[in-house]
Amino acid sequence: MKEQATLSKKTILLMAVVTGVIVANLNFIQPIENLIAADFNLSKAVVGMLAMVTQLGYAFGLLLIVPLGDIFDRYHLIQFMMILSIGSLLLAHWAPNAGVFAVATALVGITSVAPQIIIPYAGYLAPGLQRGKVLGIVLSGLLTGILLSRSFSGLLGSIMPWQDIYLVAAGIDLIFLIIVHFQLPHDERGHQDLKYWPVIQTLPKLFATQRPLRGAAINGFCMFGMSNVLWSTLAFYLAAQYHLGSNVAGLLGLLGIAGVLAAPVIGNMVDQRSPRLTVSLGMIFSGVAFVIFWLMGHWLIGLIVGIVLLDLGTQFSQVSCQAIVQSLNRKQSSRNNSVFMFSYFLGGSIGTLSATWAWSHAGWLGVCGVAVVFLVIAIAGHFIIGEPKHLATD
Repeated sequence: MKEQATLSKKTILLMAVVTGVIVANLNFIQPIENLIAADFNLSKAVVGMLAMVTQLGYAFGLLLIVPLGDIFDRYHLIQFMMILSIGSLLLAHWAPNAGVFAVATALVGITSVAPQIIIPYAGYLAPGLQRGKVLGIVLSGLLTGILLSRSFSGLLGSIMPWQDIYLVAAGIDLIFLIIVHFQLPHDERGHQDLKYWPVIQTLPKLFATQRPLRGAAINGFCMFGMSNVLWSTLAFYLAAQYHLGSNVAGLLGLLGIAGVLAAPVIGNMVDQRSPRLTVSLGMIFSGVAFVIFWLMGHWLIGLIVGIVLLDLGTQFSQVSCQAIVQSLNRKQSSRNNSVFMFSYFLGGSIGTLSATWAWSHAGWLGVCGVAVVFLVIAIAGHFIIGEPKHLATD
C-alpha cells in the first residue's frame, strides 16, 4: 500500500524526534519554579498556577486547534503551529514581569500542539496490526522530550538566567522547523471539505457515543494528573528536604528513560495482548510509585525508585490509550485525539494546581493524598467503563 510505504523507518523516527522537541516546551517551567518565584517575587502557589496555565493552554489548544488536522493538510498545519510556538517562546524569553510571562506561558501551551497533530497522522499511516508499535515509537519521542526538557531546563537554569532557556528552545525549534519542511511527507489527503465549527461541534458527540474514547479520556486524565502531582512539586520538595536546586530536579527527570525504552515494548503488548491489560499495569505502577513516595520519599533512593515506576505507569497508560483512540475511526482520528488529549492535559493542569495547593497546606503527605484521589477515579473508570480487550484493525 502507498500509505504504508510513506511511513518508512526514517519517517517514524522524524515524527518521534519532532514530537519530543515540541512537547518539551510545556515542561521547561517545572524544574525552575523556584528561580521564577525568586525573580518575580511570587509565592510557590502562584508559580504553580503559572505551570498550570501552560498545561491548561495546551489543553484548549488540543480542543480547538488539533481538530484542524481532520480539515487541513497536516504537513502545512504542523509547520504553521511550529512557527506560532517559536513566537510564543520568544515572548516568554522577553517577558519583563509576571503578567506578561503568564500570557506567554499560556501561548506556549496553546501553540505547542503540533505533536498531537503528528500522532494521529502516524496512526493514520500505520498498518492496523502495527499501529500500537508505531505509536509506541512516536510516543517514546514524546516522553523523551518531556523528560529531557526537565533536565535541559534544570541544568541550564543553574548556569544561566532562566529566561534564556526559552531563547535556546526557540532556536532549536527553528532548526527542526526547517527539517520538517524538507523531510516530513506531504499529506496526500490534502484539504478536506469540512467546516471548522461543525467539526468542533462533533467533539461532545464523539465522546458520548464512543465508549472506548470515554474510558481512554478518563484514564489519561487521572494518570497524567498523577504524573504532574509529582513533577509540579518535586523542586519544592528537593529544596525543603534535601536543600537541592533545579539542576538535581532536572537530573531526576532523566530517570524517565525507563519509560522511553519501554514504549515500543508496551506498543507490542497492546497489539499482541490487550490494551485492558496494559492500562491495568499503568495504574499499578503509578499507584505503587506514590506508596513509595509516601513511605520512603525522605530517602533519595525512594524518590528514584518511585520516579522510575511513575514514568513507566504514565507511559503504559498513554501508549495504551493512544492506541485505543487511534484504532476507532481513521477519518476522525484528529478529533478523537483532540478529545483524549484535552482530557489528558486537563488532568495534568488540575494535578499541578491541586498538588501545589496541597504542598502549601499539607506538605508532602498532602501531595501524596492528591495522587490517591486521581488513582481512585482511574480505578473506578477502569471497572465501570473499561477498555477494549483488543484493538480494531481497520
